Amino acid sequence: MEDTAIGLWGVPLAIFAGAIRVSTPFIFVSLGETITERSGRINLGLEGTLVFGAMTAYAIAVLSGSAWLGVLAAMATGAVFGTVHGWICKWPKVNDIAIGIAMMQFGLGLAFFLGKPFIQPVAPHLPAIPFGFWSNLPPVEAALNINILFILGGALAVILWWALKNTRIGLVLRVVGDSTDAARAMGINPDRVRLLATAVGGSLAAIGGAYLSLYYPGSWNERISSGQGLMAVALVIFARWNPIGCFVAALLFGGAGALGPALQSVGVTQGYYLFYAAPYVLTLVIMIITSSPTRALAGAPGALSLTK
Repeated sequence: MEDTAIGLWGVPLAIFAGAIRVSTPFIFVSLGETITERSGRINLGLEGTLVFGAMTAYAIAVLSGSAWLGVLAAMATGAVFGTVHGWICKWPKVNDIAIGIAMMQFGLGLAFFLGKPFIQPVAPHLPAIPFGFWSNLPPVEAALNINILFILGGALAVILWWALKNTRIGLVLRVVGDSTDAARAMGINPDRVRLLATAVGGSLAAIGGAYLSLYYPGSWNERISSGQGLMAVALVIFARWNPIGCFVAALLFGGAGALGPALQSVGVTQGYYLFYAAPYVLTLVIMIITSSPTRALAGAPGALSLTK
């Protein structure tokens, strides 16, 4: 009976478990990018921030023996990357996108250079909560073994959604993102707000990197990221700059990324590798659907360089 149940639910459970594991970095990077873009700035350097955060978290976890110290260190380095990006972009005639690409390459190169000594050492992993303790079926137990960062990401999405609508900080962020002139007329310094928003966005993106190196896949190497930092920009557009939408879209991207491993885990030996391209195909489709030369993106901040 158990074998029949495992066979029947094998693929859905594998996709469910994979969606949660794969989506967690997307959640934090997309929430960070949502904050940044809501202020009217786009940060394409988050891929570099993600990878450097992964390296930093792993290195500090190895040296200190604490995975959580690694996460905090990653957040600090992500904030530094975001601050540098924000400070450069405040100057006149500086292009956000060009600076973001430069910061991405800088972060990747620095992470690979400083991270070489930490490829072999083993770091402690972040804990997971065994919500599947009640089941005797190994696939169910594995699917419901959920990392705490996923839960924190979901809670953060709700908090950010509420804060953007109901707090003064959210109002200031939205005003700056919609109109630089209106913000100045209200006595708000747009450059300062965008600097802080980009720093916070970088810090959250680095948490996604820490998850990659300290939980899934749980190691540090130069191919740890498969472009989550860049795909998160498309995810934010797809979610229409809504934090809860970002959480749901991250699960969608995570499920797409889990298709290949899920089919492989149940014994599919041919063609499964084609599904590894699903997240990239989904990103391309979303970018095509949401692009239009004649209409503005619904929900897009008015001052966002992406919309100009």
